[in-house]
Amino acid sequence: MGNYTREEVLQMAEDEDVEFIRLQFTDMFGTLKNIAITARELPRALNNECVVDGSFIAGIAGEKEPDMYLYPDLDTFTILPWRPQQGKVARLLCDIYTPDGKPNERSSRYILERTAAMAEQKGYTCYIDPECEFFLFHTDDNGVPTTLTHEKAGYLDISPVDLGENARRDMVLNLEDMGMEIESSHHETAPAQHEIDFRCDEIRKMADHIMTFKMAVRTIAKRHGLHATFMPKPKVDANGSGMHIRFSLFKEGRNIFVDPKNPQELSEDAYYFVGGLLAHSREMAVITNPVVNSYKRLVPGYEAPTELTWTTNNQNSLIRIPGARGEHTGIELRSPDAAANPYLVFACCLAAGLDGIEKKTYPTKSSNRSMSESDQKAMNIGNLPENLCEAVEEFENSQWMKEILGKEFCEEYTAAKKKEWLRYTRQVTQWEIEEYLYRI
Repeated sequence: MGNYTREEVLQMAEDEDVEFIRLQFTDMFGTLKNIAITARELPRALNNECVVDGSFIAGIAGEKEPDMYLYPDLDTFTILPWRPQQGKVARLLCDIYTPDGKPNERSSRYILERTAAMAEQKGYTCYIDPECEFFLFHTDDNGVPTTLTHEKAGYLDISPVDLGENARRDMVLNLEDMGMEIESSHHETAPAQHEIDFRCDEIRKMADHIMTFKMAVRTIAKRHGLHATFMPKPKVDANGSGMHIRFSLFKEGRNIFVDPKNPQELSEDAYYFVGGLLAHSREMAVITNPVVNSYKRLVPGYEAPTELTWTTNNQNSLIRIPGARGEHTGIELRSPDAAANPYLVFACCLAAGLDGIEKKTYPTKSSNRSMSESDQKAMNIGNLPENLCEAVEEFENSQWMKEILGKEFCEEYTAAKKKEWLRYTRQVTQWEIEEYLYRI
């Protein structure tokens, strides 16, 4: 992805023999949507004349005028490398606009743009370095995904124990072909679990990268006869998949988290940023951990955060300070998972950190060891919400979240998540059958 003009996009499409262009956008829940057009229609698309019916798009449905206009971001033009080399397919990420030419304020990409722009007005540029985990499972004879794997590999294992190595390599090569810089990839702790790490980038660009990444990973996995899932906890007896996010904040070209004179070489602003993330972690949990299954991952014993503390090495802490210092100093939030909408996660986290800086919110709860429940009570250390229902309640009662995301967005998001929780509570699970059917 580059810095393109309209004429350059048209020329590239012609030079590369592009026949189809996918105009992509993201709904409220981080699901990638698109319409496909032929190369003949590309000039019309670049004139912002392509329309979608927003009546059935989460986060947009309910507008008085359902027609929404797609405004392509020219810098996101890229050819999909896994598609045919004759009659190629390209894509453009799009912003959503109303018929009167205004950005749709409930668009998650716009919410991040608005938040990042507010930070820039204060002189800040935020960089993101995410760690994206996922599982590769087999499909059945009909191509339906399962949670089965023949693999027994663990952390950093290699082929032939790591059965997903070839698929993972293909994913990295395809992502690189699309203009993304990948720092590393490896097998994770659980069997069939993998991680691909990006080189850090500006917050808005990284959100786009993650949406593209998820599409590419699923597509390449399918070509290898596998199913890639970003479900946070697909296996009850194994570690779940997270999307740890490392933040760096720059002002006037300098990483403001750095101060060699302070303890741990962290500036006061770094501590305040941590304080802001801790202070807002519960009310934004339904954004960072948006589905019922998210809270099955956030339990003790599986290297997932459960305590509202910060640390350098405690796996149960919400926030970790990585060892790198100098311009590479960062703050890692460990709760988010890849089921989340990256635009919303990044917007909320940036706003929380900046709120901490503005209010000088110092984080008092640090921990370099896992704590028992009694220890936590004695030290008045809180936890993340235990389930989606609790997270929705925190979100619904938060005036701060309404200020960041918009009142209408929050109301629609809350209603959708309440329905999701209600559907879940009405299910009779296999655990209940095994636990009660025989003995009651």
